[in-house]
Amino acid sequence: MASNILRRSFATASSAPLKIGLIPADGIGREVIPAAQRVLESLSNGPRFDFVHLDAGFEYFQKTGTALPQVTIDTLKNECQGALFGAVSSPSHKVAGYSSPIVALRKHLDLYANVRPVASVASPAFPNQKVLDMLIIRENTECLYIKSERQEVDPATGLKVAYADRKISEYASKRAGTMAFNMALTRQQLREQKPLENRIWKHKPRVTIVHKSNVMSVTDGLWRETVRAVKEDNPEKYGGVDMEEQLVDSMVYRMFREPEAFDVVVAPNLYGDIISDGAAALVGSLGVVPSANVGDNFVMGEPVHGSAPDIAGKGISNPIAAIRSAGLLLEHLGHTQHALKMYDAVDAVLADGSILTPDLGGKSTTNEVVEAVLKHL
Repeated sequence: MASNILRRSFATASSAPLKIGLIPADGIGREVIPAAQRVLESLSNGPRFDFVHLDAGFEYFQKTGTALPQVTIDTLKNECQGALFGAVSSPSHKVAGYSSPIVALRKHLDLYANVRPVASVASPAFPNQKVLDMLIIRENTECLYIKSERQEVDPATGLKVAYADRKISEYASKRAGTMAFNMALTRQQLREQKPLENRIWKHKPRVTIVHKSNVMSVTDGLWRETVRAVKEDNPEKYGGVDMEEQLVDSMVYRMFREPEAFDVVVAPNLYGDIISDGAAALVGSLGVVPSANVGDNFVMGEPVHGSAPDIAGKGISNPIAAIRSAGLLLEHLGHTQHALKMYDAVDAVLADGSILTPDLGGKSTTNEVVEAVLKHL
C-alpha cells in the first residue's frame, strides 16, 4: 500500500488540531468509521484531531425526510479540513425525495476526483491474487451521474421510454487529467526511494486514458482530447510520463488478464466507478480497498464497500478499507509519514493472516482487527 500513497499538501497549521468530520451514515459505516478514528487517535507523535460527528444517509432520510442535512454541509464547508464517510444504503429502486448524500457531498465540496489505490499485499488471505500496483482516478462530478433523467411515453407504441443526459466538460476533464499526471510523477518519486527489486512497478510512470470515443465520439471524444492535451501541452513537466489509451471494454478485459500492465488509470465517472470496483476483486475484497474524494481545498476518505446490512451490528465488519482511507486523508493533509505508518501496520496484519474478518476467510471481529493494527503501529 505504501507505494500507492498520494501526496497533496493542503495548508494546515502543525500546532492546531485537524478538524475532521465523521459521517458514518448507514449499516457498517457506524462500525468502521469509529475503528478508523481509533487508529488516527493512536498515532504516536501524530497530529491532534478534533472530530465532529455529522448525519447523512438513507436511514437518516427515513427518519427525517432528508438524506443530507444542511448543517452537515455547512459544518464541512466552514469548519473542517477533511472528512471520513462510512457507507450509504442507497436503494436500487426510486424513492421519492431521496438522492444519494455521497454524490451530493462531492458536488457541494467540489471533490472532483475519486482517487483509489489498488495494490497487492502478500497474505495467506489472498493466495491467488494478482500482483499489481495501480491507481485509478475517476472524474467525480459529471458523466451520467449528473442525474438528469426523464421518462416519457412513446406515442407510436404507448410504451415507456427513459432518457439520461450525459455531461463531459473540458473543465472537469482537464482537472482529472492533471491530477492523473501529477500522481504519476509523485508515485514515481516515492518508488525511487525503494530498491528496484522491492518495487512492483519497475517502468517509467504511465497514465492510461480510458474512453469509448469510437462510439461516443462527442462526449468521450472531448474527454480523450482534453486529457491527452494535459501531457501534450506540458512537455517539460510530463515528458517523462508515458501515455496510452484503452477502450473501456478492453480495459476491463485487460485489467483482469494483466493488471500489472497499469500504473495510473484515469476515467470518466461511470467507467471509473465500474473499473475501480472491479479492480478490488484483484486484491481480495472490497473490504480492503480505500478511496479519497479529492478537491483543491478538501478531502474526504471513503471506504469503497457498501453498507452491508446483512452483517451490520454483528461486530464482524472489515475495518481495513476505512483505516486505509483515513491514511489517504492524512496523505492529502500533508502528514505523509504518519499515513505510511498506518499503511505499514495494515499490511503487517494482512501479511500475518491470523487476525482477519470473515469476508477474508477469518473468524476475527472488527475490534480484534483494530487491536492488531494498533499493535503494529
